Amino acid sequence: MEWWEIVQDFFARGTIAGYILDGYIVFVIALFVCYLALRNRHIISVLVPLIVLLVFTFLANQFNLTAAKPILNYICLALPFWIIIVLAPDIHNFLDNNTNIIHQKIVKGSDDDKQEIADAVMHLSSKKIGALITIEKNKLLDQYAQKAIGMNADISKELLINIFEPGTPLHDGAVIIKGNKIRCAGAYYVLSTREIADKTVGSRHRAALGIAEVTDSVTIVVSEETGKISVTYSGIIISISDRDKLLEYLDIAMD
Repeated sequence: MEWWEIVQDFFARGTIAGYILDGYIVFVIALFVCYLALRNRHIISVLVPLIVLLVFTFLANQFNLTAAKPILNYICLALPFWIIIVLAPDIHNFLDNNTNIIHQKIVKGSDDDKQEIADAVMHLSSKKIGALITIEKNKLLDQYAQKAIGMNADISKELLINIFEPGTPLHDGAVIIKGNKIRCAGAYYVLSTREIADKTVGSRHRAALGIAEVTDSVTIVVSEETGKISVTYSGIIISISDRDKLLEYLDIAMD
């Protein structure tokens, strides 16, 4: 008996080892899907209808529903191709980001960098100058940075204020900060379509919420109408009342 046949016998259906291997494979697949879903809310919007479809297919087969059963079974046959097409960009970004994280040298922002950002944000707020500043974390923002104006500049209050000065070409876009550098300016995000309780928020806040829904970045928003400061992360938006609170979120974002 060859070694492969021995292995097959060991993990044969009905044996304890077979059940353990079967359960382990299902567990790993489920863990991977949950991890992808938590890292990208777009995947959740795909998984929910998929689960509903599978439940309906199971019920149709169990109760032998004449009309629904063949239709749902044909749809399930096409599901793998549909999943690959829909989730291809998300899976590619996930694999690309994790590969880059392994090879890149991580440079953290210093306390001075945080102070410079806080000073700039407080100044912009006092003057009611709109601003959008994103702190890049583990999930890379390459797809947004590539379409923006590259800078790779040291973080400074003066530069950030100058970027968001009304009438300048980069005023309406977002600044992306990576580590201790201003990576780019003039970046644009997909606006969130979520219902927001505060009806006064505009496109700048929706852009900040949009990037927070698909990445782990932290984004600071200054309202052009009111001068109020907000922070978005993990798909939520939080109002910031003072400089100390802002520094707390910068600690989270840049440590």
